[in-house]
Amino acid sequence: MSFEALQAKLKEKGISGRVVPNPGGSYVAVNVRGNIAYVAIQFPIEATGLQFPGKFGENLTTAEGYQAARIAAMNVLGQIDKHLGFERIEGLNHIDVYYTANGDWNEAPKVVDGASDLFLEILGDAGKHTRAILGVERLPNRACVALTASFTIR
Repeated sequence: MSFEALQAKLKEKGISGRVVPNPGGSYVAVNVRGNIAYVAIQFPIEATGLQFPGKFGENLTTAEGYQAARIAAMNVLGQIDKHLGFERIEGLNHIDVYYTANGDWNEAPKVVDGASDLFLEILGDAGKHTRAILGVERLPNRACVALTASFTIR
């Protein structure tokens, strides 16, 4: 995919120039070591604040989780756009996705597909990645999902 086509997709999805959250502590949003860029944990935060607070199996549906994971992935891409620029991206390597749930809810892969699908839509083959899905007791501010990512850069 050409850089121009990528820029058009980013603009169409509202990612290019996206206002992204600042780090919530003593760390940086994107850290580059060698040819790997690590993006710090991103939540489903938009200009209006945290989206879809709560837990799956309690007050959130799998469909809402899919959207929440998609928003968190948009923030990952927004951080790349802000701190590095997409012209430096060779490809997405790996994502770690954290989620909160109660009871017998067991549809985390469907939720995480929200992030994976967005990366593939935007980056094409460069968006192919591995992933880990981790259930946790709680996330800051009652976030339902959060994700980190690593990219190979030029």
